[in-house]
Amino acid sequence: MKILFINNDGGGYADYVEVQDRTTVEALFARQLPHAKSEDYLIRVNRQPVARDYALQEGDRVSMTPTKIEGAGP
Repeated sequence: MKILFINNDGGGYADYVEVQDRTTVEALFARQLPHAKSEDYLIRVNRQPVARDYALQEGDRVSMTPTKIEGAGP
């Protein structure tokens, strides 16, 4: 199935990606940002916060935005 993935890390980008039925938000995060920690990101589906075990559905819009930016001062 196809979802819209919006990566707001760095320069950011948006693109449609194919995922298997019943893929969770946690599995998508691990696939798209393998070297990042999920607790450092605000993850939303269709503009709403969701639990890590939320199963994605056809046409969902997933955004991942870092909450910690390297090099930023306190």
